[in-house]
Amino acid sequence: MTSHRPHVALVGTRGVPARYGGFETAAEEIGRRLVAAGHPVTVYCRPVAGEPRLTEHLGMRLVHLPALRHRALETLSHTGLSVGHLLGHRADAVILFNAANAPWLPVLRAARMPVATHVDGLEWKRSKWSGTGRRYYRNAEALAVRWSDALIADAQGIADYYQREFAAPTEIIAYGAPRLGDVPADRLTELGLTSGGYHLVVARFEPENHVDVAVEGYVASGCREPLVVVGSAPYAAEYTRRVESLADDRVRLLGGVWDQELLDTLYAHALTYVHGHSVGGTNPSLLRAIGAGTATLAFDVSFNREVLGDAGRYFTTPADVARELTAAERDPDGCRDRGRDLARRALDYDWDDVAARYSDLAVRLAERRVRRPRGLGRRRPAPEPQPLAAAAVEAS
Repeated sequence: MTSHRPHVALVGTRGVPARYGGFETAAEEIGRRLVAAGHPVTVYCRPVAGEPRLTEHLGMRLVHLPALRHRALETLSHTGLSVGHLLGHRADAVILFNAANAPWLPVLRAARMPVATHVDGLEWKRSKWSGTGRRYYRNAEALAVRWSDALIADAQGIADYYQREFAAPTEIIAYGAPRLGDVPADRLTELGLTSGGYHLVVARFEPENHVDVAVEGYVASGCREPLVVVGSAPYAAEYTRRVESLADDRVRLLGGVWDQELLDTLYAHALTYVHGHSVGGTNPSLLRAIGAGTATLAFDVSFNREVLGDAGRYFTTPADVARELTAAERDPDGCRDRGRDLARRALDYDWDDVAARYSDLAVRLAERRVRRPRGLGRRRPAPEPQPLAAAAVEAS
């Protein structure tokens, strides 16, 4: 049994300070609170060109290691170096982000460092991966089940997937939603915008995030307020060109916005937020929007319905987007009412509670008190299709 708060290593993200993506936000928000609770915390980071390599951030110790700048190898190469460093600088509990890093789990297990894998969403469904890439991610999911001491899912839909595919239990721990209800509108003047006078999209430019559907639907609408699109992608030039080709002069393509204060201002003062993410579980951008109390139109998948419930609006086609955004401009008071309902839902997503659950998990990992996923990490066989006659008998 440990008599102290265990040392926790956060591995597999780009690191902190958080500038990019949900994993990085989670590492910062969870890590800082673990430190406040008495845990030593080490975060493994990838260097950012032109920025200083901090050795400490909000009480977390930072270790910077390189990565191969290649879409398929960047995460895996950096995590491999991080695991190598851990062999000489042990932690009591390791939180490994992204099931894609699962090939390194046997090394951690051989070193007897307990590890929980945050499996993320259904990465293999992303169109950017070829058949080989998809097979890799599907195999990595199985390895994560086989070699992790615990699995972490950030949405019920992800937990259901691992139960259905592997009969594997997960710890369901969502992200937190920041509270952005009192953000001043001053900085909108930099962009020529006014509070409540624009629609907002914030997303990495990937087909599964449906930025093109949002832009196409908006352009087909009779909306008068501009559509502000924040986002880019380092490996998606063709998709970026598609989004650009669909835009008209009402669409403001800002690219990446790394100024968090400006980004929070955009969330807090949009008339609507359009969220097209479809494969990633509970999404931090969606939580930021509801934490801002902004009426939200989301792609219709279980992960988004889990967060928004009846207070959300949903789309699957450009026509849906056009209809909903037009209705929003006709009824801004209704948008504000839905935004207030969503702000109340955001109270269920609290970073303090999230971090407390990670602290409890870290203690259980260090004390070897976790229920490991069952089986050998093999997928359950698909159910046999019923003969038509048998199906008719069951239905009668």
